[in-house]
Amino acid sequence: MDDVPETTSSPTPSPEEIAELRRTAVDLAETAAAHVRARRPEVFGPAAAADDAVRTKGHPTDPVTVVDTETEELIRKLLAQQRPGDAILGEEGGGHLDVDSDTITWVVDPIDGTVNFLYGLPGYAVSVAAMRGGRSLAGAVVDVARSATYSAGLGLGALRVDGDGGVEHLRCAPVTELSLSLVATGFAYGTDRRARQAAMVADLLPRVRDIRRLGAAALDLCHVAAGRVDAYYEHGLNAWDFAAGALIAAEAGAHLVLPAATAPGAAGELVIAAAPGIAAELGKLLTEIGATESLPDR
Repeated sequence: MDDVPETTSSPTPSPEEIAELRRTAVDLAETAAAHVRARRPEVFGPAAAADDAVRTKGHPTDPVTVVDTETEELIRKLLAQQRPGDAILGEEGGGHLDVDSDTITWVVDPIDGTVNFLYGLPGYAVSVAAMRGGRSLAGAVVDVARSATYSAGLGLGALRVDGDGGVEHLRCAPVTELSLSLVATGFAYGTDRRARQAAMVADLLPRVRDIRRLGAAALDLCHVAAGRVDAYYEHGLNAWDFAAGALIAAEAGAHLVLPAATAPGAAGELVIAAAPGIAAELGKLLTEIGATESLPDR
């Protein structure tokens, strides 16, 4: 598998630089997660679900909350203080990822899994990654409800740190049979794309142990890294969905298929992360059922 787009020839960062970027990503993500954790009961508690707290984006089923916006603004403010020369690409505030530049770009998803957040379901995260030349150098994903931080640095491995301080060095599951694998996926908001994804699940389900749809791409990628699922695939992700999680999965040994970080999610390209023992077989099956074709959003 390992179909990761080539990047431009940026200078190779030192391990010390990568470690510092990782520390910054963890600090930003954990600070933002604390804000999200505090704000959810305030905004969406039993007596506080204000009508103006939620709006929609490209599709009626694709929500963004006031907390998404607040959280990205917080991260941008902290970055302006800590690393004023760096660029930022955020899901809510936009920005530009220049793959021909040596500038560090921080790629931010303030709440990945907003629908889960909106409904009070566990399974939403803050995702922060440092990219240069279209390549992730460091990243952190915080599972907000569980107070667990996943992080990685390029060439430095991947970790999960629990709220109580317990540390887990992440490795993919040792599974070698696709028929015994647990596969996670996600669904788009566009009606036609969702219908095609449903048909693919119907083809895939008899060939694997089971399917999970957890609702947060960044966490799905971290679950592959931790061996909590064996593989994950989804169409139509943007860079902020996978920039941190894909690096964490790769540093844990996952085989990856990724679009270019500049590819718009609306183009519907495929992301795959799989434990190495099933990566080739899964890739072959996804090709067989037509899942490796892009699914434009409409």
